[in-house]
Amino acid sequence: MFYSQNRDELRRFYVQVWGKQQRGESMEPMEQIIAQVILMHPEYQTMLADEEQALGSEFGPEQGQSNPFMHMGMHLALHEQVATDRPVGIRALHHALGLRLGDAHEAEHRMMECLGSALWEAQRSGQAPDEMSYLECLRRL
Repeated sequence: MFYSQNRDELRRFYVQVWGKQQRGESMEPMEQIIAQVILMHPEYQTMLADEEQALGSEFGPEQGQSNPFMHMGMHLALHEQVATDRPVGIRALHHALGLRLGDAHEAEHRMMECLGSALWEAQRSGQAPDEMSYLECLRRL
């Protein structure tokens, strides 16, 4: 379910996970990871407590705010990359940056800049992301 291409289904999934977290219900492993990401972002929790607001909100550049679902999705992508060490070396880079900054969450926020750039370039070129360029960007952080 989580890998749906439907915006409302994805948003509803985040809302459901947050509801389970608030009620102390058991969760599947992916739901637990999502709940941890939401817990790191108190600024999104009120919105996620209101399904209508979560489903109806727009986050385009003209609103002047970033898309919380994209932001949380980037955290999830980084979590998966670090867990699988793909691209090879990202786990060590994440660990080193987290140690240097003293905050793994802040490290991920910085890493998101590189991930976003790699994804944008891939979309623009119509090719798979360039892992070597992505890793080089991460090394420069």
